Amino acid sequence: MAAAALMAAEPASVKNVVVYQQEGRFAGWPANHGAWSWGNEIVVGFESGVFKVNKGIHAIDYSQKEEHLLARSKDGGETWKIEKPLSLLPPPGGKMAGVPLPDGGKPAVELKEPINFKNKDFAMTFRMFDHNIGPSHFFYSYDRGKSWKGPFHMPTFGAKGVMTRTDYIVDGPRTMTAFITAALENSREGEVFCIRTTDGGVTWKKIGVVSTPTKGFSIMPSSLRLSDKVILSAIRRMEGVGDDSRENFIELMRSDDNGATWKLVSRVTPMKTGNSGNPPAMVRLKDGRLVVTYGHRAEPYSIRARVSGDEGKTWGDEIILRADGGDRDLGYPRTLVRPDGKLVTIYYYNYGRDKERFIGATIWEPSVSR
Repeated sequence: MAAAALMAAEPASVKNVVVYQQEGRFAGWPANHGAWSWGNEIVVGFESGVFKVNKGIHAIDYSQKEEHLLARSKDGGETWKIEKPLSLLPPPGGKMAGVPLPDGGKPAVELKEPINFKNKDFAMTFRMFDHNIGPSHFFYSYDRGKSWKGPFHMPTFGAKGVMTRTDYIVDGPRTMTAFITAALENSREGEVFCIRTTDGGVTWKKIGVVSTPTKGFSIMPSSLRLSDKVILSAIRRMEGVGDDSRENFIELMRSDDNGATWKLVSRVTPMKTGNSGNPPAMVRLKDGRLVVTYGHRAEPYSIRARVSGDEGKTWGDEIILRADGGDRDLGYPRTLVRPDGKLVTIYYYNYGRDKERFIGATIWEPSVSR
């Protein structure tokens, strides 16, 4: 009923489920870790820390250790079990997303043995220490995330630092196109560029700059391939200085030469995505339509989506997946398409500023007419 009152566009069906919720804990940022699927088996990564209300946006106790967890569903996102693979621990020392790292991680090393990106049970996650300057590293799995090899160093490509989140396209057994954020000259985040490996991740090459801000940042891409030459990337953007003039939005970029050059297609969000903005999660439906999901960090605090039937040139009305959030500390979604065509959008959420943050999922499908 809340969705119908807010917008004319409604999904054909919506079901909300809890992925992970624990009293006294902050759980967040699935977009940073990644989500993977093999039919109806879905795995998503996220962070869990001690819940603490701060002056800033994130209600996490930055003085306490965090956990890096996985949630696994074998029924298309209906039910979930939590896992904590020790092999996914980050390198020792430093901080990740501002939180002290857990003990027990191995030092990051150079990858020597090529990865088989076409392994039927393959998954990969890109991670970082600091959201402004990195450094970054990656892990990979051949058993659907039950165990991981790594961490392995990610090069900086001549930038002051790179801050990787998980966004990649498998192009072949040894070829992968990935999208990462590089630090600007002021050592702050960032601009997005496209990289590629053709030797299974042993070496990487910078292919092209996807999005560069004027005054602000371009970060957190969500990308997909339309053809052997055409790639789309949805980008979280912030432009302007000061709370009154700053704009947070999502833009769609397109490359027609396999990542070398990029041009703006459209602004995906019709208005600000709320205070601090929110990253996109973009997928392509079986009928070719594009769907972008994102968190809205202004009242009504919500998880939203937009659909395009013309490769992102134009977008339908905002679809409200849920609007019962109690604070702007939410979003960072990952979205996957189930074999039956329904979407599973996974995000972090809350019911109030003084309530714990939890991982939720919405199983839904856009109406056929949109």
